[in-house]
Amino acid sequence: MKDVLVVGAGKIGSTIAEMLDASGDYRVAIADRSADQLSRLSTGPGVEQLTLDIADGDAMARALKGKFAVLSAAPYHLTGKVARGALAAGTHYLDLTEDVATTRLVKQLAVEAHSTFIPQCGLAPGFISIVANNLAQHFDRLDTVKMRVGALPQYPSNALNYNLTWSTDGVINEYCEPCEAIVNGTLREVPPLEELEEFSLDGVKYEAFNTSGGLGTLCETLEGKVRNLNYRTIRYPGHCAIMKALLNDLRLRDRRDVFKDILENSLPSTLQDVVVILVTVSGWQGDRFVQETYANKVYSRQIGGRIHSAIQITTASGICTVLDMLADGQLAPKGFVRQEDIPFEAFIENRFGKAYALDLRQAA
Repeated sequence: MKDVLVVGAGKIGSTIAEMLDASGDYRVAIADRSADQLSRLSTGPGVEQLTLDIADGDAMARALKGKFAVLSAAPYHLTGKVARGALAAGTHYLDLTEDVATTRLVKQLAVEAHSTFIPQCGLAPGFISIVANNLAQHFDRLDTVKMRVGALPQYPSNALNYNLTWSTDGVINEYCEPCEAIVNGTLREVPPLEELEEFSLDGVKYEAFNTSGGLGTLCETLEGKVRNLNYRTIRYPGHCAIMKALLNDLRLRDRRDVFKDILENSLPSTLQDVVVILVTVSGWQGDRFVQETYANKVYSRQIGGRIHSAIQITTASGICTVLDMLADGQLAPKGFVRQEDIPFEAFIENRFGKAYALDLRQAA
């Protein structure tokens, strides 16, 4: 049995702890600076709770002593502190960050690490890159890779057609920061909330637009091999226009604390959500120009007798799968591991990764 520490006792961190504890193969501790947040968890008696300020280096070192791995579900602006603690402790490190700057820091730290550093182990970035890279291997020469993901309410009831399903800080960050893309063979930054497109899937209309971080390290991996590569977030129609008005016209991008307060006091959270995943790759197979598409919808459902949202299930399953693969020796024992280095079939056959495969079979 391997000892692991989950940092962050929010919606995702608590789900990760539940899943790992229920497997019977991990001794799990979950840490948060808020004792009140920890007291509200329903993780069961098998999960140790630690009140921990991750900015306290000594406290972090004590918490990581003897741990096989630390899994960061902390807000993106705190993730770097967890990574530095893992480096000092010689502990394997995994996170869920979509923040580009944080991932660059993790990659730098991994150079001198004697353990494995695996950032972006969630849905997007994370599973989406595993899918895209798997499809890309089917082609002799790539043309375009399009990656689209959205966590949406099943029953939208406001003008934004949106409910809070995960980190408010994360949503705001991806709506405000520059986005990486490959455009006509050139790696470049493109603005968020732009390049709006509309499409239908299973008879439902959606829109998609640029957001930051979803590509993970795939731009670096496929640079020079693909003509166009981009990532866009999926929402219901009308969402992007309102967000642009709030963030750009009212300049709330410069007052993110105010914007966060507005969202959290105006938009209710919901567990009744759906995660929409759409990856389209086109290119040449021999002398034929071909397109292949992966499409999936994952819905909220019961785990351990309680309803968990689709974004909780997909994100927590992603990082738990990668941890399992690391523990089983399927991934490098030290250094930096990219999501696209993880084999799709091994991921989807894992006991945690099957959370994705189950819904794919149902969709078929």
